[in-house]
Amino acid sequence: MSSEKSLPTLLLLCLCVVLSMTTWFSATAVMPQLQTYWDVTPQQSTWLAISVQLGFAIGAVGSAALSLSDIVPPRILMAVASAAVALTNFGILFVPDANSGIVLRTVTGVLLAGVYPPALKLISTWFRKGRGVALGSVIGALTLGSAMPHAINALGGLDWRIVIVTTTIASLLAAVLMIAFLREGPYPFAKTTFNPSQIKQALANRVFVLGTLGYLGHMWELYAMWTWLLFFVKARLVSSDIDSGYMASLLTFLIIAAGAPACIIAGAAADRIGRTAMTFILMVISGACAALIGFTFDVPLWVFMVIGLIWGATVVADSAQFSTIVTEAGDPRLVGTALTVQLGSGYALTVLAIWLLPMAEEWLGSWQWVFLFLVPGPVIGAIAMAALRQLPEATRIAHGRR
Repeated sequence: MSSEKSLPTLLLLCLCVVLSMTTWFSATAVMPQLQTYWDVTPQQSTWLAISVQLGFAIGAVGSAALSLSDIVPPRILMAVASAAVALTNFGILFVPDANSGIVLRTVTGVLLAGVYPPALKLISTWFRKGRGVALGSVIGALTLGSAMPHAINALGGLDWRIVIVTTTIASLLAAVLMIAFLREGPYPFAKTTFNPSQIKQALANRVFVLGTLGYLGHMWELYAMWTWLLFFVKARLVSSDIDSGYMASLLTFLIIAAGAPACIIAGAAADRIGRTAMTFILMVISGACAALIGFTFDVPLWVFMVIGLIWGATVVADSAQFSTIVTEAGDPRLVGTALTVQLGSGYALTVLAIWLLPMAEEWLGSWQWVFLFLVPGPVIGAIAMAALRQLPEATRIAHGRR
């Protein structure tokens, strides 16, 4: 398939993902305002943060178990899910308390599982060559969409209702674009059925175990960083007697959004130098940033931003590679089950990481050092990728570019 035909589809799909995924962190971006509006307890704040993750894990496993993406065309599944997400997101404006908000956010996560995984599947039907760049572009779009609520919050003068309304409209627009213009490509994706009875076989596969261990290390760091970065940035600005209002939201947006172009660059690089090599390098850098960022409270703001931008770029740039490794070098008969277990366990782990950090802040009395708790994730992930690179099966990754 020529790039003249596949590139417009990639660009349109990325736009749809950006618009729909603005809802993922729509409530997290305005958490400080919601804490006041709903009189939220610390425990409720944590549940508001983890509810989308929990819902997504449930939705992803449930969708795979029902083979929804094989029964329903991906563009229709994505459009319906995106429209439904808009409704649950908009409902935040009308619920009376945080507990109701937690329910809505959980349902939002379940529905978003009907957008993101099918988007990866749909774009795979358009690319054989350059699939790493294509998948990296879609995850870059997810990253930009995840960052957008912070930009809206800053530009909207910190009125949380503006963020909710804007992200709702964005998700509705995505649904319209999906149903009207998206189509599957000429390379149908093989059916990958989830079969719980195959989990034991998958766990006996070394490629799956090491690839998933790398993914879990990556996920331990990624969403906890994205979720609590705004609170960390606010604390950093306060330490320098800087007004942490709109500037905290703006800097948070810039750091997270740095991952969008990095995903595309990393996808291209992984196709050339190897997936295990690329993921190893990125996790070493992101882990180093997680370890160093706490030391930037007493240095010039530009030093903090340099480390923050590098971290924002490297923490997400390897996301597409872990599932690709399993599809390339794992047992083809187990791909459906393996991918479902990998995705579900990864997002379930983010719940624990997100839950841990505010507890760490309470123990330490400050946000300054909480990101040290994320360092073990990329360290373990990098070790897993180095071990995977040594396996004979690794020669099947990226056509020999391990």
